[in-house]
Amino acid sequence: MGLGGRMSNTIKAKLSRVLDKAEDPGETLDYSYQKQLENLQNVKKGIADVVTAKKRLQLQNDKHQQAMLKLDTQARQALSAGQEDLARTALERKSAIQTEMQSLDTQIGELENQQQALIESEQKLRTKVEQFRTKKETIKAQYSAAEAQVRISEAATGVGESMAEVGMAMQRAVDKTEGMRARADAVQELEAAGTFEDLTQIGGGGEDDIDRQLRELGSGSQVDSELERMKAELGTGSTPTAQLDAGADESATADKAPQEEREPGA
Repeated sequence: MGLGGRMSNTIKAKLSRVLDKAEDPGETLDYSYQKQLENLQNVKKGIADVVTAKKRLQLQNDKHQQAMLKLDTQARQALSAGQEDLARTALERKSAIQTEMQSLDTQIGELENQQQALIESEQKLRTKVEQFRTKKETIKAQYSAAEAQVRISEAATGVGESMAEVGMAMQRAVDKTEGMRARADAVQELEAAGTFEDLTQIGGGGEDDIDRQLRELGSGSQVDSELERMKAELGTGSTPTAQLDAGADESATADKAPQEEREPGA
């Protein structure tokens, strides 16, 4: 088989599956019933045509019968008048008509037999059509009941197409919910570990451990520099403690002198 034949078979197979899926048994049965009714009507029409043809032959036969009676009468009259030749001619015509009537009788008999056969066929076909109609309605009722049962069962078990879609949507919702819960737990765990605080400090004005150590080191160097500067201002060898004691003595002497001046006047 060539490529064209295989493609043709494939297309036919696919089309057959599509048609089988789209086919409604009820519609198919109704269509078959309609075709049988058409066949029954054709048989009835055939019977009517046969009867019409038979009636036409019978009318023609009746005319021949009347013609034969007329010719017989004319032959008798001619013979009574002494016209034997004319009487013979009338009898010859009568004989021809009689032969034709015999042929018509044969044809009429054949049409009657055909009519009877068609009537019997019509009766049998009508019986079959009626039986098919009853069976058709029974099958349609059974199919409707089975279809309803399938829908109910599918709805109850969730195996139908619509229920399958609902189930899939529900599963997706469950998956998303579980994913969101897992994400929330992860965020909470990272927050408890301080990961987000470090993330907000990096690059956002905060400082990590290295920045803090560098800052403390710089602060200590600044303090040392300030201390050395103050030592230089106070002079080499002097200590801040001695200078503070001398300042305290001078302050005490200044406060004592005014007090002694006030005592003699008292």
